Amino acid sequence: MAKTVRIFWRIFFIGIAAFVLLLILINFGVFGKMPSLAQLENPAITLASEVYGDDGTPLGKYYKERGNRSNVSYKDISKHVIDALIATEDERFYDHSGIDAKSLARAIVYMGREGGASTITQQLALNMFNERSKNKLVRVVQKLKEWVIAVKLERNFTKQEIIALYLNTVPFGENTYGIRNASRTFFQKEPDRLTLDEAAVLVGMLKGNTVYNPRKNVKAAFDRRNTVLSQMVKNGYLPDAEFNKIKVKPIQLNFLKLDENNGIAPYFLEVVRDELKTWARDHTNSDGEKWDIYEDGLKVYTSINPRMQLYAEEAVAKHMPVLQRVLSSQASLRTDAVWKGHDNILQAAMKNSDRWQKLKDEGMSDADIKKTFSVKTKMKVFAWNPMREKDTLMTPYDSIKYHREMLQTAFMVMDPLTGQVKAWVGGIDFKNFKYDHVNLRTKRQVGSAIKPFLYALAMEEYGFTPETQCEATQQYFPGSGYVPAKNTGRTGTRTMANALAWSVNEVAAYLIKQTTPQRFAEFLKQINIPTKVEPYPSISLGSCDLSLFEMLWGYSMFPTGGFSTKPVYITRIEDKNGNVIARFDTERKEVISQATAYTMSRMMQ
Repeated sequence: MAKTVRIFWRIFFIGIAAFVLLLILINFGVFGKMPSLAQLENPAITLASEVYGDDGTPLGKYYKERGNRSNVSYKDISKHVIDALIATEDERFYDHSGIDAKSLARAIVYMGREGGASTITQQLALNMFNERSKNKLVRVVQKLKEWVIAVKLERNFTKQEIIALYLNTVPFGENTYGIRNASRTFFQKEPDRLTLDEAAVLVGMLKGNTVYNPRKNVKAAFDRRNTVLSQMVKNGYLPDAEFNKIKVKPIQLNFLKLDENNGIAPYFLEVVRDELKTWARDHTNSDGEKWDIYEDGLKVYTSINPRMQLYAEEAVAKHMPVLQRVLSSQASLRTDAVWKGHDNILQAAMKNSDRWQKLKDEGMSDADIKKTFSVKTKMKVFAWNPMREKDTLMTPYDSIKYHREMLQTAFMVMDPLTGQVKAWVGGIDFKNFKYDHVNLRTKRQVGSAIKPFLYALAMEEYGFTPETQCEATQQYFPGSGYVPAKNTGRTGTRTMANALAWSVNEVAAYLIKQTTPQRFAEFLKQINIPTKVEPYPSISLGSCDLSLFEMLWGYSMFPTGGFSTKPVYITRIEDKNGNVIARFDTERKEVISQATAYTMSRMMQ
């Protein structure tokens, strides 16, 4: 009997020694690299870069997979969230040093059936430094590594800091990480404004962010929320009376995920993304590395005014469906006559479509792919309804025609004094039509919108006034022919003011004859139009291609007393700690006299 006892204790102490040795070896990185003290104090957590409007409203963010997170400090987290988290995930959080011996013993005795033993600190260690393995043996080693890291975290951080770190790293589903993103995504509010039941919903998701997702599984999320609330009652964070009142309330979400297709100003966000990429290529951080807009947590402040942006989008949504109905009623569209002679456009669109590329990658021949485009298929297409889409049965080829027949628009609002862009609507729907019609690179024939520039040149350099009588007849240009090309039979003269008010083409032709096409093309460059315009007489009627962005840049000289103001939409960039690392100031240049600017403004009223 005594011998058996000695053997037992020998095995027991050898086991303890082996376990301690194993922990020491793990700490020294024998079973995989362990984070250093510096890494623990400054964990390399990827943070999404966020874009804000001029009033601080979040507009959107840029991130890669698992990078959709934003940091928030402990003081900016609702007490309801913290109480719910501790009551549910680690009720002895304030009493242990990273490992809860009581919970560990219970988990061993009941084989995990009565709940796990992972503390909040251990879960933080896993979130920050480990990927959960499916191999059981590897998972045991990982668990021990979590213990070691958890103890180190407890030594280097306060309990409040651990709570904040945990809530900033934990996943909430919907590719959303961290309590700030979760509260914004599910409830459209900052985490310090979460109510008790909202906090319980989010904390409940930590056990399974897919199973308990309140958007996808309402009943499961409802039950899980009440489980969290009952844990709060059990641990003294919530009175029974309040629990009984809240537990019957339905979950009320205000869900909006800020991604590339949702949120405010999606076209604008793509322009900012491109601008940031260009900026990041030429600038480095304090470590000498180039900034990463997807991982470095940059804060990008823009000039967009959310209210004006909303009004602009509402205006587009109000008027474009009306205009679309007028267009769609045209006989040429109803009979497909509009496509006669333009089959090459549809063919090119077909071969550039995602459907074509996918079938091509699967090994189908061009002929077979083309056949599939003539087979009616269930699909979603754009529609002027709240969802901006509808289900329909249509051939893929017809869907190309359908979308090509949609009227597009561009809407840009700019403060001419500061150059700050206040609203940017690049099209009717970003999800279905990615092409941005405001962008500097997006050019269209400008037509009569160019005439004020020509009139300004005539007054600035050639002595014209609003009362000057101008020929209102077709003009001939050697080598180019008549402008305008069509003879309307108009004769006589018009004052400049009258001709501009009625956009008389013949007077525009007369003015460019007096100023010369070459001088007008030079003048457009002088007033900061970036696109090079060829000096043909027809540019007096707007035959050249310019962008809306350029046109606002050019028009800015009229209300500013002759100063051309470059449009600016990023005002400053901060790093993740709030340090300003770049500012973007207004660029102005005097291009015409104050008198000409004032006179032109009066004429255009």
